[in-house]
Amino acid sequence: MTQAPHPFSKFVAILGRGKTKQRHLTLEESSEAMEMILRGQALPEQIGAFLMLLRLKEESPGEIAGFVLGTRATMEIPADLPQVDIDWSSYAGKRIQLPWNLLSVLALVNAGYRVLMHGTEGHTPGRLYTREVLEALGFPIADSLPAAAQHIRDHSFGYVPLEVLSPKLRHMIDLRPILGLRSPVHSFSRMLNPFNATTMMQGIFHRGFMDIHAGAAQLLDQPRMAVFRGEGGEIERRPNKPTQVWMTVGREEPVVETWPALLEQPHQPVDEVMDIANLTRVWRGDSNDPYAITSIVGTIAVTLRAMGKAGSISEAEELAQGVWDARNRDFLTDRG
Repeated sequence: MTQAPHPFSKFVAILGRGKTKQRHLTLEESSEAMEMILRGQALPEQIGAFLMLLRLKEESPGEIAGFVLGTRATMEIPADLPQVDIDWSSYAGKRIQLPWNLLSVLALVNAGYRVLMHGTEGHTPGRLYTREVLEALGFPIADSLPAAAQHIRDHSFGYVPLEVLSPKLRHMIDLRPILGLRSPVHSFSRMLNPFNATTMMQGIFHRGFMDIHAGAAQLLDQPRMAVFRGEGGEIERRPNKPTQVWMTVGREEPVVETWPALLEQPHQPVDEVMDIANLTRVWRGDSNDPYAITSIVGTIAVTLRAMGKAGSISEAEELAQGVWDARNRDFLTDRG
């Protein structure tokens, strides 16, 4: 007896029909496919084939946006969300330098902005992940979306792990050592923005993905978004390199700016120790590490520019320095 095609098989077929017949999934197809996966309506064999076929041809803006919409449809978002200014994703981890971008975020929180951070850890050996750093600094990790919302109400900052947003997405990211390659989950998880923050910040590792993320932000009608090639793939400006930043406002065409290098050194220094306590030392002003401070202030500047708080790169740099200088230096120590 002939077996009827599985409902999900049509999506695998679209991607795998060969060079002349394969095509990108539409926004609607991508959304439907991801929702089926996350609701347990696709078989493991289909999911593996689907992810690797997408990886082979690389994702389109419509596919990334569709995957975001499909994921959001499966998430139980609290009805009474606090206002969030910045959505900050952290999925890559750090291996060369400490996550100085975390001090950028906390300086922005000190300046009165509300930030939701989300991310994951452990998928790539030898990296220091944000969750571990936050726990060491005394910050709570949200075990539910209502808890994350309350953390933002109480402290203007919350961190929620990917497994809280979507356990199945976390499982799919953990397939990397099994499949041998990253999958689209690493790309679109950064864009989930579960609390509808006005500004979405993104850091990527591969420069060729900036137009894809910008295009996806347009399709999602994200009010403001900035994406750049950050240190290690995180949202962190590399002060020893010029930084190309793509910014979008709603469905307007992206604005692309090249931010100059801040340090005259050809190579990025390697931190052999990765001592989390150095973050506190720099925050308190007990350490004046030029790489760390220029990275922190530079990342704040890009964020303020993305938020529309500055009309130029130079104005953003000046405002960022003011945000950093005005921080509460006892903020991390007071957390115990």
